[in-house]
Amino acid sequence: MTLQLGLDTFGDVTERDGTPVHPAQAIRDVVEEAVLAEQAGVDFFGLGEHHRADFAVSSPEMVLAAIAARTSRIRLGSAVTVLSSDDPVRVHQRFATLDAVSSGRAEVILGRGSFTESFPLFGYPLDQYERLFNEKLDLFARLRTATGPVTWRGNLRPSLSAQEVHPPVEHGPLTTWIGVGGSPQSVVRAAHYRLPILLAIIGGDPARFRPYVDLYARALADRQQPMLPVGVHSPGYVGTDDASAREAFFPDYKRMHDRIGSTRGWPPLTRAQFDAEVTGGSLYVGGPETVARKIARTVQTLGLTRFQLKYSAGPLPHALLMGCIERYGQLVAPRVRALLTEGEQA
Repeated sequence: MTLQLGLDTFGDVTERDGTPVHPAQAIRDVVEEAVLAEQAGVDFFGLGEHHRADFAVSSPEMVLAAIAARTSRIRLGSAVTVLSSDDPVRVHQRFATLDAVSSGRAEVILGRGSFTESFPLFGYPLDQYERLFNEKLDLFARLRTATGPVTWRGNLRPSLSAQEVHPPVEHGPLTTWIGVGGSPQSVVRAAHYRLPILLAIIGGDPARFRPYVDLYARALADRQQPMLPVGVHSPGYVGTDDASAREAFFPDYKRMHDRIGSTRGWPPLTRAQFDAEVTGGSLYVGGPETVARKIARTVQTLGLTRFQLKYSAGPLPHALLMGCIERYGQLVAPRVRALLTEGEQA
């Protein structure tokens, strides 16, 4: 399988001259970032779904449709769609529509999400977090492979009886991934539905996720299925050199980390912790050569077919993000492929 190198953002509300931009401007900036990503040769551009003040994108499909109108090659998807608090029929319809307007470039990454604001917002009880995802994924998988009217029975979501769902996806099933945050059950579930997995690795040595890849391979083999794509989503930033990249990224990454951590009981991030994560963990921060070697090492260790760099970090300014995108596409991606082709140990 050919390696794809992508970029992800949550549409973080950035700052300009020390002042937060309006979320509407942040969304317009994301469109420009995606256009640049295609120009720089990036394979995939993903948008996360959130419903909170620090992230501007609550409807990834709408923003992706705007990007589709200004691009022609780059694949476009969510990172992730919170299926538990959405309706599987509407999700499939929206992404089938995105697939149509983008001429077959749409993807959806389904997950439960690491934030829970969507549950009270849309009237779903948090104590049914797991059951909602399981049942809605089952319906989505049925919709994805249906070739006619759909009949399906559920407990939490109303059943369907010979219902037609429009529009159909033009060329085959909608490309669909399952986002996995570190649960063996999620890995086995993805194998059950014959869907590729995207591992969200946001801390620690990426090699610790190798057992999940092996479990996924075994679960597919038990079902007499071939190996499917495995991807990774991790944060990072590509600067002109290692030292300046760390200095540019750390302050705003810390602000984002500490803001989220204040609601989750995390202690404030120290510079020593940050440097340790850059050196041996899952922060891909540095100059192009450093980031390329670290990505190549992760690809080799986990047997990946896709790597997605979450390049935004809280208020990190749009101008810095644009520079990161350009270096990632033009310098990092070719270097990763060269390292892997040469068989050099990254």
